Amino acid sequence: MVKEHGTFYWVIFYLVIIAAVIFFLYPVVYLFMTSFKSRLDIYVMPPKFFFVPTLQAWVDAFTKKPLFHYFFNSAVVSFGTTIISLVFGTLAAYALARFRIKGSKDISFFILSIRMFPPIAAAIPIFLWMKQLELIDTRFGLICAYTVFNLPFVVWMMREFIIAIPQELEEAAMVDGLTRMQAFRRILLPLLRPSLVAVAIFCVIFSWSEFLFSFLLTQTEAKTMPVSISEFITWREVTWEQVSAAGTALIIPVLVFSFFVQKYLVRGLSFGAVKE
Repeated sequence: MVKEHGTFYWVIFYLVIIAAVIFFLYPVVYLFMTSFKSRLDIYVMPPKFFFVPTLQAWVDAFTKKPLFHYFFNSAVVSFGTTIISLVFGTLAAYALARFRIKGSKDISFFILSIRMFPPIAAAIPIFLWMKQLELIDTRFGLICAYTVFNLPFVVWMMREFIIAIPQELEEAAMVDGLTRMQAFRRILLPLLRPSLVAVAIFCVIFSWSEFLFSFLLTQTEAKTMPVSISEFITWREVTWEQVSAAGTALIIPVLVFSFFVQKYLVRGLSFGAVKE
């Protein structure tokens, strides 16, 4: 391969890869570094990359705001909407993939179009709906709002993954005496595990970092981390060190979660790509 393209080709190739990695990682690294800077070091120009680290920004951020409570809210809402979306979305995807439903292609396109629908356009109707149901400033209200956008994504993705699995596997299991739901649970779900994890990762990331609906539908009790970070920006000042500390605290759980499930992510997204 090296002889085929030449050394110069691979030098340029790796230089481009390194430049891309630096470009995308620099904001995250700078955010992390800023969270350990003093206020004086933050405003120094040019920026200082070598400084005496301090934990004062982290202490101030977690003492001035109940970030642990907001952190808990984000976790409950993210995993709650992910579980609900996976359960109902996978069942709906199974029905669209395995049963002959009149207009199934139109239904699939309609579901996909909901996911392409800009969330800001649905903000006012969802707010009025939640207000009428008295779900403003509740975790359940946020879970319902996030599920509206996560569910179509799950149905769309899982339908393609289910289609990629030969239907003969389930038919053979049903010939052996299993019901359709038993075949779905014992045969299909184990094969779909990597795909379920991959789709779950995207649902968690969307819910974890979502700002718009959390800002509109919460006040104090159900407020999530993204909204709480914006409150460090006031008309008097912007405490960048505390914003960076809270932002880093928001990013770390997703990075850790993605690190431990990355093998499932790659396997799930490439599922069905190669067929013999």
